[in-house]
Parts: sequence; structure tokens; C-alpha cells
Amino acid sequence: MRMLVLGGTWFLGKEVVRGALKRGWDVTTFNRGRSAPDTPGTEPIHGDRTSANDVRRLARSGPWDAVIDTSSSDLPPRDVLLATQALRNQTARWVHISTVSVYAGWPHDPLTEDSPLLECPPDADETYGYTGADGSPTEYGFQKAGGERAVSDVFDGRAVFLRPGVILGPGEYVGRLPWWLSRAHQGGQILAPAPAERRIQPVDVRDVAHFALDQAADSTTGAYNVSHPEGITFEDFVGTCLEVTGGAGRPVWAPASHLTEHNVRQWTELPLWRTHGGVWAVDSTKAIAAGLRCRPVRETISDTWSWLCADGRPVAHPRWAKHGIDPEKEEKILASRADRSE
Repeated sequence: MRMLVLGGTWFLGKEVVRGALKRGWDVTTFNRGRSAPDTPGTEPIHGDRTSANDVRRLARSGPWDAVIDTSSSDLPPRDVLLATQALRNQTARWVHISTVSVYAGWPHDPLTEDSPLLECPPDADETYGYTGADGSPTEYGFQKAGGERAVSDVFDGRAVFLRPGVILGPGEYVGRLPWWLSRAHQGGQILAPAPAERRIQPVDVRDVAHFALDQAADSTTGAYNVSHPEGITFEDFVGTCLEVTGGAGRPVWAPASHLTEHNVRQWTELPLWRTHGGVWAVDSTKAIAAGLRCRPVRETISDTWSWLCADGRPVAHPRWAKHGIDPEKEEKILASRADRSE
């Protein structure tokens, strides 16, 4: 099996490459060569996928049996289209890492693969789309929907779309789970979003990578929601963070009304917290039937802490700084909770 990975040096792309090499596949990676070292055993080709000349140069190194695109998250559809058109005759199959944000109903409605998608043309630039007043839909979702269109228009009948929600695990660059682990390790009273029994569906990066490789080697097409079928309650999530870090902390559960009263930003100041009804109602039945296997979230939490303790250094990314509540703000909210309980 000869495979091309667009990206391939950090987080999901790196896990895809590792998994492919373990399977004995011949792996080419294409990236700018700036974020992280190339994985030994690959054939790295450095270039900018937004450059037509670089992408044409890449195409001359083909053909490949499959392409897995892990690097389009920050690209407009027109740049995805550039790659698909250049590689149209150089690969039999395209596995595209997308997102649940492409759904028009996310995060309000429960989702299946048949749920309506946002509309975006395949040649749109980075200005297309908008973010709604309540944070949905998102400009990011429009852009990713256009990216899917760019793939499907060129690779009709030869493409697979994987739509994960939140991906966690060793190597995470966004900072969601690392923030909770760091906060748990710090200890003390920890502001946590009620209800404690709310279930969340983060999926492990290694499980997404394994499923992507299976799809690259398969002959099926279409879309798959990639979410944890069982998930974990927020209470168990925070409790596991405390357990693996040895933190002497205690969560203080605050209802959404109280957090909103104090202008706590959903999704970022308390990572993974969002009140919309459909955010953690993503049906992965189809992917499970196709072979997706998800390890317990507790294992993901534990392995991420081990990675951090072993001097795990994520690729520098601006999204990291957006996650986590300011300690003074947290202390103020905790104090207000104590006042109300007196």
C-alpha cells in the first residue's frame, strides 16, 4: 500500500503516519516542514499546499493508492480544491478529515450522517460564511463544508469523509484536555460545569487515525461521524483528571445559569462545556459498524498526562491560549458559589 498523507507531522497526522508504518505501508508526507520533524521511515516532500507549483510538484511523485488529508482544517475550500484537482489522477482514493461543524444543525440538534450540511461552494475563499450570534453556525463550519464539496466534486465515488467532534489524546495542540489535567494537578476547589452527569463524546486521536487507515484500505465511500459511542460523564472526566495527576482537588459544580451570569465563555474558558442540546448527541453507529473502535476516555486522559509528564510538547498553536479560565475569575465565581450556599 502506497499512501500520501497531507500533513503528517503532528497530532492526528502523526498518528496516521505511525499507524501506516506499523502496517508496513509506503508513506509519503507533504507539509511545509516547519511545525515538527518528519517521522523516520517516511518519504517527506516539503511544500506549501496553497501553492499551485508546489502541489503540481507533489503530484509528480505519485501515484498513490490513497490520500489521507489531515491538514485542511485552516484552509479555505479553494485550497482543498487545488490539491484534489492536482492529485485527481494520482490516487484511487481520498480520505478527508472533516468535522461535525459541517452540519447545519450542529450544535443544536442530534446528528446522523443524513443530517443537512451547510452550503458552501468548492472554490470559496477564506471570506465565505459567517458565525451566528449564538456561536452557530460557524464560519469554520461553512469553510469545512466547502472543503468537502471540493473533494466530492473531484473524487465522486472515491472519497470518504470522517467527521469527528472533539479529538483528544497525546500530542493535542488545542489545549482542552491538557488544561483540565493541569488544573486538576494544581488542586484546590475546581470550577466545574453542572450537571455533573452530562455525558461528553471526545474520541482518542489514535482511534481516529486507526479508522482513517482502515478506510484508506477499504473500498467503501461516504461519510462517517467519528464520536465516542459511550463517552464519559463530566463528573468522571474531572475525577479521572484528579486521579491520574494526583491532584488534591474538589470540583465545585456550578449550573449553566451561574456560569452565564459570570460571562464564562462556553467551549473555551471551561473546555468541553457547552449547553447546546446537540453538541454531544452525534450518532456514530455507522462508523462503529464500519470498524471504529474507541478506547475508554479514561485511557485517553491517563495517556495524555503521561505524555505531558514525559515533557510532551504540543506544536505551538494559537488555539492553546484560548482555553482555560483566568484563575482570578475562577476564584471569584467559586466565592460567589460559597456565598449562595451559606
